[in-house]
Amino acid sequence: MAVKEKLEAVLNVGLRVPSIMLLDVLYRWDVSSFFQQIQRSSLNNNPLFQYKYLALNMHYVGYILSVVLLTLPRQHLVQLYLYFLTALLLYAGHQISRDYVRSELESGYEGPLYLEPLSMNRFTTALIGQLVVCTLCSCVMQTKQIWLFSAHLLPLVARLCLVPLETIVFINRFAMIFTGLEVLYFLASNLLVPYNLAKTAYRELVQVVEVYGLLALGMSLWNQLVVPVLFMVFWLVLFALQIYSYFSTRDQPTSRERLLFLFLTSIAECCSTPYSLLGLVFTVSFVALGVLTLCKFYLQGYRAFMNDNAMHRGMTEGITLLVLAVQTGLIELQVIHRAFLLSIILFIVVASILQSMLEIADPIVLALGASRDKSWWKHFRAVSLCLFLLVFPSYMAYMICQFFHMDFWLLIIISSSILTSLQVLGTLFIYVLFMVEEFRKEPVENMDDVIYYVNGTYRLLEFLVALCVVAYGVSETIFGEWTVMGSTIIFIHSYYNVWLRAQLGWKSFLLRRDAVNKIKSLPTATSTQLEKHNDICAICYQDMQNAVITPCSHFFHAGCLKKWLYVQETCPFCHGQLKSQSTPTPAPLPPQEPVVHQPANQEVENPGPLCATEAPAEEPVTPEDMDVTCQDTCTPEAGSLSSACPSDSRLVPECKNGDSRHEHCPEQLDKVPVTSAEETGKGLDAH
Repeated sequence: MAVKEKLEAVLNVGLRVPSIMLLDVLYRWDVSSFFQQIQRSSLNNNPLFQYKYLALNMHYVGYILSVVLLTLPRQHLVQLYLYFLTALLLYAGHQISRDYVRSELESGYEGPLYLEPLSMNRFTTALIGQLVVCTLCSCVMQTKQIWLFSAHLLPLVARLCLVPLETIVFINRFAMIFTGLEVLYFLASNLLVPYNLAKTAYRELVQVVEVYGLLALGMSLWNQLVVPVLFMVFWLVLFALQIYSYFSTRDQPTSRERLLFLFLTSIAECCSTPYSLLGLVFTVSFVALGVLTLCKFYLQGYRAFMNDNAMHRGMTEGITLLVLAVQTGLIELQVIHRAFLLSIILFIVVASILQSMLEIADPIVLALGASRDKSWWKHFRAVSLCLFLLVFPSYMAYMICQFFHMDFWLLIIISSSILTSLQVLGTLFIYVLFMVEEFRKEPVENMDDVIYYVNGTYRLLEFLVALCVVAYGVSETIFGEWTVMGSTIIFIHSYYNVWLRAQLGWKSFLLRRDAVNKIKSLPTATSTQLEKHNDICAICYQDMQNAVITPCSHFFHAGCLKKWLYVQETCPFCHGQLKSQSTPTPAPLPPQEPVVHQPANQEVENPGPLCATEAPAEEPVTPEDMDVTCQDTCTPEAGSLSSACPSDSRLVPECKNGDSRHEHCPEQLDKVPVTSAEETGKGLDAH
C-alpha cells in the first residue's frame, strides 16, 4: 500500500510538470515577432499563417488548456495521458507503415518475399513493429479488441499477397484514413466529457466555498496539487536541460571559474519568467530546509525530528529571494546582469540560512553547557558547528568586500554576517562560563548579570547595525533612485528591526531595574534565621547560605528571586504580590487597652465569647447591629494582625454600644480566655 501511495504521489507531480512547462513556453513566445519572422520567410504564403488573430486566439487557448491540465484530478489526468500515449503509438504505426511502403517502392521488387532476403528483412521488421504497436495500444486502452488498432497492418498483408506496389500505396492511405476516422469517432463519443467534468468541478467548488470559504478552497488546491514540489521539479528539469544543452555543444573541458560562471548563468536563464522564478523560490526553500535539517540532525541525531520547529522550514529564505527578485525586477534584466544580481541575492539567502542555523544551535549549546551531560561527542558537535558559524560568515563578508562594490544590499549581507559571528561569540562565551561553573562544582557569582550584559551588548550592536542600514537605505532612496518596493522594504526593516527591537530592549531594561529595586528593598536573612528556616531555595532547589525574605515570610536566593521577578511580580511560593518598601504601608492602629493575662494553667470560670457573640439578655445584639471592621486590617498583605483578631483568623464584629476600636467588649473583658505567649506565637505563625 505504501508503494502504491508513493507511486500515486510521483504521478501526481510528474504528470503536471508538462503543463507548467507549456505555460512557460507560451509566456516566452512573442506572437508578434513570430509573425514578423514568418512574413520574411517562405512560409508567408502558407494558409496556416495567414490569419494572425487566429494564432493569437490559439495562444490564449493554449493557456486555458495548460491551466485545465494543471488542475485536473489525478485519475482523469492519468486517463488523459493514456489517451495521448495511444495517439502517439498510432502515429508511430503509421510512420512504420509509410517507411515500409517507401522502401518497397525504392527497391521495385514485386516478387515473393522469401526469394529476396532484403525484402524479407524489411517485411519482418515492419511486421514486428506493427504487432508491438497494436499490443501496446490494446494494453493502454484496456481492451481485447486488438483489430481496432490493426489498420496499419493492411499494407503488409497486401505485400504478402503480392499486390502491386502502386495499389499498396492506396492501401496505406486507406489504413491512415481509417485510423483517423477511428480517432474522430472516439473524440465525438467523448465530446461532452470535458463539459461534464467542468460542470462537476464547478458544483464542487461552489459547495466548498459556501461551506468552508475561499481560504479553505485555496489550501485544499495547494495540498492536492503539491504546489511547492511541483514547481521545484519543474525548475530542476529546466536547469538540467540548460546544463545538458551547454555541455552537449562544448568539447573542451571547463575550468573551475568557468563552471561557477556557468552555474550562475544557468540559474539566470532558468528564472526569466514568473513560473521559473517561482520554481527557483521553492527550490531555494527546499535547499534551505535540507541544510537546516542536516544541522539539526548533526546536533541532536534522530531526536531532532521529534520536536520540529515550524519556523525553520526554509520559508524565510524562499520569501526573501522572492521579495528581492520582485523589488529589483530580476526577470526583466539581461542574462549577464541577471546573473550578477542573482549572485548578490543568493549571498543574502546564505546569510539568512546561517542565521537560522544559529537559532537552532544557540539553545542546544547553552542547554549542553548548563546540563550535566558528560557526552563529549555532543559537546564536540555543538562547539564545532558554532566555530563554523563563527568563521564562515566572517570569511563571506571579507570576500564580498574584496570582489563587489558596496551598496545597500551588500551592506545588509555584511552586517548580517558580522552580527551572526558576534552572536556565536557570545554564545560560546556563555557556554564556557557554564562549563567553568560545572567543573568548579559551585555557582559563579553574578552569572545572571554576566549573561545579561553579554546578550545586551549583542542586542545593542544589532540595533545599531540595523539603524545604520536603515539610515543608508533612506539616504539612497532620497538621493538615488526612489522605488515603491525599496521604500516598503526600508519601512518594514525600520519597524521590525529598529522600532520593535528598541521597544523590546527598553522593556527588558525596565523589568530588570524594577527587579533589582525590589530585591534591594527586601530584608536580608541573618544566619540565625537561616538556621531556623533550615530549608532549600524553592526556585533552584539549592542550599541557602544567604537569602532575602519576602513580605510573606518566604526565603529565596536573591539571584533566583530576581530572575523570577523578570517574569512576574508575585511570590513564587504563595503567589502573593511582592511590593517594595517604597509602597505606602498601612496606617498604625489606635492604641488598645491592655488585656490582663492569667497564668496558663489557671482555668477561667465561665469564659465569655469574643465581642458580643453572646450579648447580655437585657440588651440583645443582632447581626444587623454589628459592623465587621477587622477585615481591612487582618489581611495577608498588611503583614500584621489586629489585636482583636484571634489566632484562628475569625472576623470579630464591633460592639454596638462599645467604642469603634478593635477591642473586646468592656462587659466581657474580665471573662476573656487567657492565652500564653507561646500559643499566641503559634497562632500567628498559623495565621
